[in-house]
Parts: sequence; C-alpha cells; structure tokens
Amino acid sequence: MKKTVIVTGASRGIGRAIALKLASDFNVVINYNKSEDKANEVLNEILKNGGDAATFKADVSDFNQAKALCDFAIKKFGTVDVVVNNAGIAEQKVFCDITEDDFENMMRTNVGSVFNMSKAVMSEFLRKKEGKIINISSVWGICGASCEVHYSTSKSAIIGFTKALAKELAPSNIFVNCIAPGVVDTDMCTFDDETKNMLKEEIPVGKIASPFEIANTVKFLASDEASYITGEVINVSGGFVI
Repeated sequence: MKKTVIVTGASRGIGRAIALKLASDFNVVINYNKSEDKANEVLNEILKNGGDAATFKADVSDFNQAKALCDFAIKKFGTVDVVVNNAGIAEQKVFCDITEDDFENMMRTNVGSVFNMSKAVMSEFLRKKEGKIINISSVWGICGASCEVHYSTSKSAIIGFTKALAKELAPSNIFVNCIAPGVVDTDMCTFDDETKNMLKEEIPVGKIASPFEIANTVKFLASDEASYITGEVINVSGGFVI
C-alpha cells in the first residue's frame, strides 16, 4: 500500500518542491494556511502526473488545527507515515527592533508548529510502532545570523527538538531528523540581485540552491533507504556553512 506524507507549508517554496518530489512515492497531504490558489496548483500538478493528493487548510501553530490536519489525512488515506514540518516564517530585524510580539510569533510559528504536528501524529505512529518526522531548520540554526536573532533562535530550537525526540522515539521505531538548508531561491529569500551575487561568491559550489535540491534530501530521509538514520541534522548549503 502506498504510504502517506503530510507536508506543512506546502503551497510554495521548499514545501511545494517537497510535495511534488514525494508525490511519486507517497500520497501527499498538502497543508496550507493562506495560499489556497497556490496549494491547488500543487494539487493539480500532482494529479496531472498520476499521483494522489489532497489539500487541507490549517494554521499548524495551533494544536487543534494541527490535530484536525492529521485526522483528515488518516481519514482520507488510512494512515500517516511521514510528517514533514516545513511551515515557517522569516524576518530580518536588528535585535534592538525585535519586539516581544515579533519573538513570540516567530517561536509560535516556527517551533510551535513542529511541536504541534509531532504531538498530533504521535498516537498514530505509536499505534503502528512506525513513522518518520522530518523537520526543516536552517543553517542559521547551526551558526546564527546577524539581524535574524529571533529566526536563528527558532531554527536552533528545532534542531534541539529533533535530537531529543529522536532519542525518545527510536525504541518505538519512529525516526526524527532535520534538514538545515542554506540559501535557497524562494519567496522567503528577499535579497536583492547584488546581495544574491555576493552570496553566490561566498557559497563554495557557486550557486544558490533550488527548492528541489532540498526536496531531494527530504525524499531520501522519507525513504526506506534511511532506515538507520535518526537524530541527524543534514546541512544542505553547498558548503556555505561547514
């Protein structure tokens, strides 16, 4: 039977690429919060290529909505096998301008969503004694970024969450891993052309990643070939951060 994956924040950017990349091997639940039209574009592309998918609107920073998303996936496809926690936001601000609301919103959206989805799917994973959680962090969660303290903090928290939960769940045959992308060509990459060219010069492979280069790593971790990997943070940055 074909396995099922939930991808949060799957209407655009890295999430879109992940949903499209996994559709050859999985039933895909495309989670979105605001971009319904974009989510439907992803859905239609998967269906056109012979895959099976469904969309579901949920703000996964709210636990009840995250639970509703997981319940929908189970009802639609029979179970959930993999959750990709991709939903998140980014913001550039000098530290002195970051408000309490800015910080709380960043943590609730980026970290709260990971907690909520992992918690919401856990009863199904424990019932089966099988499952995979793949979290999308950032290289800034490893080394920190100037003028992105709250973003870097949230992405570092995801790394800590991944390592701790992986240790706890490994005896139950549940695997938890994390990907730390570098600079990726998405809507969240708001650099001007001059800055992008400077970044290309700093990245050893000489280019900014496409979202599908991140999705390739997700596909590997979601596959049976990654059957002995848990608690890892895989840096996908073209050598930008080593």
